Amino acid sequence: MKLEALVYCENEFGNIDGKTANGLVRKSDKYNIVGIIDSSKKGLDAGDYLDGKINGIPIFNSIDHALENLNNIPNYFIYGIAPLAPFLKKKQREVIFSAMKRGMNIINGLPEYFNDNPVYTNIAIKYGVTIQDVRKPPKLKKLHNFTGKIRDIKTPVVLVQGTDCAVGKRTTSLILVDALKKTGIKAAFIATGQTALLQGAKYGIAVDVLTSGYAAGEVENAILNAYKNEKPDIIIVEGQGALGHPAFTSSAAIIRGAMPDAVILQHSPHRIKYSDYLNIPILSLEKEIEMIQIFSTSEVIAITINHEYMNNAELKKTIKDYELEYDIPATDVLKYGCDKLKKVLFEKFPKLRKEKELI
Repeated sequence: MKLEALVYCENEFGNIDGKTANGLVRKSDKYNIVGIIDSSKKGLDAGDYLDGKINGIPIFNSIDHALENLNNIPNYFIYGIAPLAPFLKKKQREVIFSAMKRGMNIINGLPEYFNDNPVYTNIAIKYGVTIQDVRKPPKLKKLHNFTGKIRDIKTPVVLVQGTDCAVGKRTTSLILVDALKKTGIKAAFIATGQTALLQGAKYGIAVDVLTSGYAAGEVENAILNAYKNEKPDIIIVEGQGALGHPAFTSSAAIIRGAMPDAVILQHSPHRIKYSDYLNIPILSLEKEIEMIQIFSTSEVIAITINHEYMNNAELKKTIKDYELEYDIPATDVLKYGCDKLKKVLFEKFPKLRKEKELI
């Protein structure tokens, strides 16, 4: 039975920094999302606002507004904003305190660990609630070094990489995993960020908070565990950031730890500057593909598109143009599904194709 959760995303729902809330609205195997808090979009349906698909998740003005309209107090309060700044400001901290005082357990996806701060823990104790710091890594003695055992895995490992952070890698990964499962393919998913873990991913860790000496090892270990326990036909790994992004190193660690057999590249055609770094031009799609293929020694087999700021006509033209220019399939899985991705995966890995499979 899923746990009821209210998600805070003030002024950011549907935006880049609201990616945690956005992801939970699209898919949550662990939590039953009963509402989003964002006063700038109050009264709207979260699914309709995000993807044009009504899903019955209301957007509220505040915690008080939510509790006035819900049948009961949700078990959990999730901080659904993922900003570049690691620490909350006073006003944001008060929101967390308010949720605890109303009896909700806190789910924190920030790199600021609330359990390490007595201000938070004292309030939690007083009101009988718990705090979970999703991104807090295991203790050093429980972390894993890279072993090279990933090379012994016979199952195809496919990485969904991107040209920027918060560009849709996780969304594409999860939609692809679901699409493969529906066609009888046993697909395992490896999470590398906090949102996928919050959505209920069984395997993975938040890579960006790990020290460089263990990041590749933890990715490898997650894949090895999924391979051993699930015996999957294919393993899909969520990418982080971008290999060409100068501010983040997670991509390099994930590629090293996963040693992918193929890469799918997620791209937003209208982004010309890196997210949160508007003084740095984004690397061209051609250069990012070249960098990935040299660094990983793996082939980029498809391009998936984030359609932000694009109308349908422009999106269709861009897909056609990319396919002509790069000679690989291109699509937008939110708009058009995963048929092209399944086809190229079956071509790349013939053992995946089953006699009964029709494409």
